[in-house]
Amino acid sequence: MADETVDESVEEIVDQDVTELAEAADVPADEEPEAPAKTGPSRGAAFAAAVRARSIAFGRAWLRAAPRQGAAVIGGLLLCASFPPWGFWWAAFPALSILGLVLWSSNTRLRGGLGYGLLFGLAFYVPLLPWTGQLVGVVPWLALSLLCATWVALFGVLAVAVRRLPGWPLWLAAAWSAAEWGKASVPFGGFPWGRVAFGQGDGPMLSLARYGGAPLVSFTVALGAFAVTALGIEMYRWWRSPSVGPGGARPVPSVLLPGACVCLVLFAMAVSWQQVRHASHGATDGRSVTVAAVQGNVPRLGLDFNAQRRAVLDYHVKETLLLAADVKAGKAPAPQFVVWPENSSDIDPIRNADAAEAITEAAQAIGVPILVGGVLRHPDSTPEQPKSINSVIGWDPDSGPGER
Repeated sequence: MADETVDESVEEIVDQDVTELAEAADVPADEEPEAPAKTGPSRGAAFAAAVRARSIAFGRAWLRAAPRQGAAVIGGLLLCASFPPWGFWWAAFPALSILGLVLWSSNTRLRGGLGYGLLFGLAFYVPLLPWTGQLVGVVPWLALSLLCATWVALFGVLAVAVRRLPGWPLWLAAAWSAAEWGKASVPFGGFPWGRVAFGQGDGPMLSLARYGGAPLVSFTVALGAFAVTALGIEMYRWWRSPSVGPGGARPVPSVLLPGACVCLVLFAMAVSWQQVRHASHGATDGRSVTVAAVQGNVPRLGLDFNAQRRAVLDYHVKETLLLAADVKAGKAPAPQFVVWPENSSDIDPIRNADAAEAITEAAQAIGVPILVGGVLRHPDSTPEQPKSINSVIGWDPDSGPGER
């Protein structure tokens, strides 16, 4: 049937050519034959064809990138699982290892690093920050998640740019630390929550905080994760490399640097972790400490909580006075000190006498110091450019504000 169709088409073309030649022969010599009209696809058909071609190209590109996109999302979810309420601190290592592998791939360009980093960041921050939506709504929650994920996207660009440098796990760990610093600083003073270190509260890497704080903990976790990625890559290359030599021996894999990084992380963990365990278990000599945590809350939810500053302070004072009454009546144990949360006094109690008087009243009622989460005026603040800093103030019932 196919052959018959082809034969018929050929015959039609031949007949059409013969007819056109006959018609051309009947034209007088003094008359020029009419030029045939140029025909082509319409603009609509051309546009549809272009859209179809672009769609096919996009679909093929997406299919090629789908495994890396899925890996980035899985990595972000794993990193989120290292934070409360889940608390799987070890999940941070495979999370960053997966991200490192995605960004190391030769198929990942700078634009791809931006996209994969953004996917990783969204998968991490969207489930990490839903509590912000309970205070200010869904839109600010998603906007904050997107803003934080942008820093991970910038890390992806940096990682792709330095991935071919010698010792690339060190460079990637440094780039990750730089991105965390940027997120904790910009804009409006930054948003530090979400640092890798904050998910290591129950892990052995926490011990490094005594030497370099959260930045050192994050850097060490990232370095260990990326070094494991490098080890896996080199071992895979070695396994896939062709045999050489008369004995069929493969070349030695290049594992010296990543192996040294992993050993360094393990050594630091082993040395510092035992000291922290000893200090945490032996410092109290079996004695317990009673701590009272007061959460005064806010009059109403919303973005205008800064407009409720005095009300928030009064709420914490009121709850502390109620606690003092319960302690006096024997309904609650007497604490050794009281903790107020961050921004419990958005009014600077060092410069505002009314705020200081209210806090002193609460401290004298409970009879023990209060750790006040206050907002203080920055030393460099001016009327033209006002600045403030968060601080924890130790408020003594007798002497008032102390160390911070």
